[in-house]
Amino acid sequence: MWRGRAVKADGDAVLAVGLGNPGPQYAGTRHNIGQDVVEAFVADAGGSWQDNRKLKAKVATVRRDGRLWVLVVPNTFMNRSGEAVQAVAAFYKVPVARIMVCHDDLDVELGQLRVKHGGGHAGHNGLKDIDRALGTSEYLRVRVGIGRPPGRMDASKFVLARFSPQERPTVDSVLHGACEALEALVTEGVDITQNRFHGRVL
Repeated sequence: MWRGRAVKADGDAVLAVGLGNPGPQYAGTRHNIGQDVVEAFVADAGGSWQDNRKLKAKVATVRRDGRLWVLVVPNTFMNRSGEAVQAVAAFYKVPVARIMVCHDDLDVELGQLRVKHGGGHAGHNGLKDIDRALGTSEYLRVRVGIGRPPGRMDASKFVLARFSPQERPTVDSVLHGACEALEALVTEGVDITQNRFHGRVL
Protein backbone atom coordinates (compact mmCIF):
# COMPACT_ATOMS: atom_id res chain seq x y z
CA MET A 1 0.00 0.00 0.00
CA TRP A 2 1.26 3.45 -0.96
CA ARG A 3 0.83 5.08 2.41
CA GLY A 4 3.76 6.62 4.22
CA ARG A 5 6.38 6.21 1.52
CA ALA A 6 7.19 7.64 -1.87
CA VAL A 7 6.46 6.05 -5.22
CA LYS A 8 9.53 4.56 -6.90
CA ALA A 9 10.89 6.69 -9.72
CA ASP A 10 11.05 3.76 -12.13
CA GLY A 11 8.11 4.53 -14.37
CA ASP A 12 5.29 3.77 -11.90
CA ALA A 13 2.30 5.79 -13.10
CA VAL A 14 0.35 7.98 -10.71
CA LEU A 15 -3.11 9.38 -11.35
CA ALA A 16 -4.31 12.79 -10.14
CA VAL A 17 -7.98 13.63 -10.60
CA GLY A 18 -9.51 17.08 -10.28
CA LEU A 19 -13.23 17.10 -9.52
CA GLY A 20 -15.66 19.65 -10.91
CA ASN A 21 -18.62 20.14 -13.19
CA PRO A 22 -18.17 20.67 -16.95
CA GLY A 23 -19.14 23.81 -18.81
CA PRO A 24 -18.36 27.53 -18.59
CA GLN A 25 -21.24 28.16 -16.19
CA TYR A 26 -19.34 26.19 -13.51
CA ALA A 27 -15.86 27.53 -14.20
CA GLY A 28 -14.35 29.27 -11.19
CA THR A 29 -16.96 28.01 -8.74
CA ARG A 30 -16.09 26.63 -5.33
CA HIS A 31 -17.19 23.14 -6.33
CA ASN A 32 -14.65 23.16 -9.19
CA ILE A 33 -11.56 24.00 -7.16
CA GLY A 34 -10.32 20.39 -7.38
CA GLN A 35 -10.38 20.69 -11.16
CA ASP A 36 -8.57 24.02 -10.89
CA VAL A 37 -5.74 22.37 -8.92
CA VAL A 38 -5.08 19.73 -11.56
CA GLU A 39 -5.29 22.28 -14.37
CA ALA A 40 -2.74 24.45 -12.53
CA PHE A 41 -0.45 21.43 -12.12
CA VAL A 42 -0.58 20.67 -15.86
CA ALA A 43 0.06 24.32 -16.76
CA ASP A 44 3.08 24.44 -14.43
CA ALA A 45 4.43 21.17 -15.86
CA GLY A 46 4.07 22.41 -19.43
CA GLY A 47 1.60 19.67 -20.33
CA SER A 48 -1.34 19.79 -22.69
CA TRP A 49 -4.85 18.42 -22.50
CA GLN A 50 -6.53 15.94 -24.83
CA ASP A 51 -10.26 15.36 -24.82
CA ASN A 52 -10.89 11.61 -24.70
CA ARG A 53 -14.51 10.76 -25.33
CA LYS A 54 -13.98 7.06 -24.69
CA LEU A 55 -12.56 7.76 -21.24
CA LYS A 56 -15.15 10.52 -20.61
CA ALA A 57 -12.42 12.90 -19.51
CA LYS A 58 -9.78 15.34 -20.59
CA VAL A 59 -6.38 13.82 -19.94
CA ALA A 60 -2.83 15.16 -19.77
CA THR A 61 0.32 13.13 -19.23
CA VAL A 62 3.63 14.53 -18.03
CA ARG A 63 6.87 13.00 -16.75
CA ARG A 64 8.43 14.30 -13.57
CA ASP A 65 11.44 12.70 -11.89
CA GLY A 66 11.07 9.53 -13.93
CA ARG A 67 7.41 9.03 -13.13
CA LEU A 68 4.45 9.16 -15.47
CA TRP A 69 1.79 11.51 -14.17
CA VAL A 70 -1.71 11.06 -15.58
CA LEU A 71 -3.82 14.16 -14.88
CA VAL A 72 -7.56 13.87 -15.33
CA VAL A 73 -10.60 16.12 -15.29
CA PRO A 74 -13.83 14.15 -15.84
CA ASN A 75 -16.13 15.44 -18.57
CA THR A 76 -19.10 14.11 -16.65
CA PHE A 77 -21.01 15.99 -13.98
CA MET A 78 -19.72 15.67 -10.43
CA ASN A 79 -22.10 12.89 -9.44
CA ARG A 80 -20.82 10.70 -12.31
CA SER A 81 -17.10 11.28 -11.70
CA GLY A 82 -16.43 7.61 -11.02
CA GLU A 83 -17.00 6.60 -14.65
CA ALA A 84 -14.02 8.61 -15.86
CA VAL A 85 -11.77 7.74 -12.91
CA GLN A 86 -12.36 4.01 -13.30
CA ALA A 87 -11.89 4.14 -17.09
CA VAL A 88 -8.66 6.15 -16.96
CA ALA A 89 -7.20 4.06 -14.13
CA ALA A 90 -7.91 0.88 -16.11
CA PHE A 91 -6.49 2.28 -19.37
CA TYR A 92 -3.23 3.42 -17.76
CA LYS A 93 -3.10 0.44 -15.36
CA VAL A 94 -2.89 2.64 -12.27
CA PRO A 95 -3.83 0.81 -9.05
CA VAL A 96 -6.12 2.43 -6.49
CA ALA A 97 -3.15 2.92 -4.18
CA ARG A 98 -1.66 5.44 -6.65
CA ILE A 99 -4.82 7.47 -7.30
CA MET A 100 -5.10 10.98 -5.83
CA VAL A 101 -8.36 12.94 -5.95
CA CYS A 102 -8.48 16.72 -5.47
CA HIS A 103 -11.84 18.06 -4.32
CA ASP A 104 -13.54 20.93 -2.53
CA ASP A 105 -14.29 20.54 1.17
CA LEU A 106 -16.81 22.56 3.18
CA ASP A 107 -15.30 21.40 6.46
CA VAL A 108 -11.88 22.91 5.73
CA GLU A 109 -11.38 26.66 5.87
CA LEU A 110 -10.55 28.57 2.71
CA GLY A 111 -6.77 28.86 2.57
CA GLN A 112 -6.11 25.45 4.09
CA LEU A 113 -5.57 21.90 2.80
CA ARG A 114 -5.96 18.46 4.28
CA VAL A 115 -4.48 15.24 2.93
CA LYS A 116 -6.28 12.01 3.64
CA HIS A 117 -5.99 8.33 2.81
CA GLY A 118 -9.33 6.53 2.42
CA GLY A 119 -12.31 7.20 4.65
CA GLY A 120 -15.88 8.34 4.05
CA HIS A 121 -17.21 10.67 1.39
CA ALA A 122 -18.93 13.08 3.86
CA GLY A 123 -21.78 13.58 1.42
CA HIS A 124 -19.55 14.68 -1.46
CA ASN A 125 -21.24 13.33 -4.58
CA GLY A 126 -18.03 13.11 -6.59
CA LEU A 127 -16.29 10.99 -3.97
CA LYS A 128 -19.41 8.89 -3.49
CA ASP A 129 -19.46 7.97 -7.18
CA ILE A 130 -15.73 7.26 -7.27
CA ASP A 131 -16.15 4.90 -4.30
CA ARG A 132 -18.91 3.14 -6.22
CA ALA A 133 -16.96 2.86 -9.47
CA LEU A 134 -13.70 1.70 -7.90
CA GLY A 135 -15.40 -0.52 -5.33
CA THR A 136 -13.26 1.04 -2.59
CA SER A 137 -12.50 4.34 -0.88
CA GLU A 138 -8.82 3.49 -0.35
CA TYR A 139 -7.41 6.23 -2.55
CA LEU A 140 -5.71 9.47 -1.52
CA ARG A 141 -7.52 12.79 -1.32
CA VAL A 142 -6.32 16.36 -1.35
CA ARG A 143 -9.11 18.22 0.41
CA VAL A 144 -9.10 21.87 -0.66
CA GLY A 145 -10.90 24.09 1.81
CA ILE A 146 -13.71 26.35 0.66
CA GLY A 147 -15.19 27.05 4.11
CA ARG A 148 -18.81 27.04 5.23
CA PRO A 149 -21.58 29.14 3.68
CA PRO A 150 -22.31 32.41 5.45
CA GLY A 151 -25.41 32.77 7.60
CA ARG A 152 -28.26 30.54 6.46
CA MET A 153 -27.11 30.26 2.84
CA ASP A 154 -27.85 26.85 1.38
CA ALA A 155 -24.69 24.75 0.94
CA SER A 156 -25.69 23.67 -2.58
CA LYS A 157 -25.92 27.31 -3.68
CA PHE A 158 -22.69 28.19 -1.90
CA VAL A 159 -20.58 25.54 -3.63
CA LEU A 160 -21.88 26.59 -7.05
CA ALA A 161 -21.03 30.25 -6.43
CA ARG A 162 -17.81 31.83 -7.65
CA PHE A 163 -15.14 33.15 -5.34
CA SER A 164 -15.24 36.86 -4.67
CA PRO A 165 -12.45 39.16 -5.96
CA GLN A 166 -11.28 39.53 -2.35
CA GLU A 167 -10.90 35.74 -2.06
CA ARG A 168 -8.98 35.24 -5.31
CA PRO A 169 -5.46 35.89 -3.88
CA THR A 170 -6.11 33.21 -1.23
CA VAL A 171 -7.51 30.83 -3.86
CA ASP A 172 -4.46 31.32 -6.09
CA SER A 173 -2.17 30.60 -3.15
CA VAL A 174 -4.15 27.47 -2.29
CA LEU A 175 -3.94 26.19 -5.86
CA HIS A 176 -0.16 26.53 -5.75
CA GLY A 177 -0.02 24.80 -2.36
CA ALA A 178 -2.26 21.95 -3.53
CA CYS A 179 0.05 21.34 -6.49
CA GLU A 180 2.94 21.12 -4.04
CA ALA A 181 0.93 18.68 -1.92
CA LEU A 182 0.29 16.41 -4.91
CA GLU A 183 3.99 16.27 -5.68
CA ALA A 184 4.87 15.71 -2.02
CA LEU A 185 2.43 12.78 -1.82
CA VAL A 186 4.31 11.09 -4.65
CA THR A 187 7.86 11.94 -3.63
CA GLU A 188 7.57 11.83 0.16
CA GLY A 189 4.41 9.89 1.03
CA VAL A 190 1.22 10.79 2.83
CA ASP A 191 2.55 10.99 6.39
CA ILE A 192 5.22 13.59 5.62
CA THR A 193 2.78 15.52 3.42
CA GLN A 194 0.24 15.67 6.22
CA ASN A 195 2.87 17.03 8.59
CA ARG A 196 3.85 19.70 6.05
CA PHE A 197 0.40 20.95 5.13
CA HIS A 198 -2.08 20.32 7.94
CA GLY A 199 -2.73 23.49 9.89
CA ARG A 200 -0.75 25.59 7.44
CA VAL A 201 -2.48 28.69 6.10
CA LEU A 202 -1.58 29.18 2.45
